[in-house]
Amino acid sequence: MTTSPEPKGPRPSGHPLFSRMTLAAIVAAATLVGGVTALAHGTGACGWHHGMMSGQSPADVSAHVDQMLKHLYVEIDATDAQKAQITPLVKQAVNDLLPLHTQLQAAHTQALQGLTTSPVDRTALEAARVAHLQLADQASKRLVQLIADVSDVLTPAQRDALAAHLKQMHGKAGS
Repeated sequence: MTTSPEPKGPRPSGHPLFSRMTLAAIVAAATLVGGVTALAHGTGACGWHHGMMSGQSPADVSAHVDQMLKHLYVEIDATDAQKAQITPLVKQAVNDLLPLHTQLQAAHTQALQGLTTSPVDRTALEAARVAHLQLADQASKRLVQLIADVSDVLTPAQRDALAAHLKQMHGKAGS
């Protein structure tokens, strides 16, 4: 039995690996956005889809981010100089990510409306899917920027400690 060798060069966009990678990126981005925002609001990840954004003042968000960072700084043994650099990076990222929640809710509403019409509004469902992907991409880019910016401030040992802490927080996912 003869098998054809794998083609060289970039994979076609319809290849199953692309689909898995795209799905993994979307799930990771959504999880990160939900996690950062949920932590900023003190509700845990479940609050992301259950109205946790309503009723939170900017002062509440800021106070919770401060508390979250205090815990993180203990975990990674951050110096005062590192804290002074990291705190504004994280607060700016949270402020950048919070508006995405409203947009995500609108896309979710659009999807539900498309699903409940008779016949199903495939155009609305597709538009909601595209909106979700765009929001996930925006969030993912912002979070990667934050991770890189914070990593620039940390020592290699602190980055290892941060990675170990995140792995523990996420139930040792991927291990």
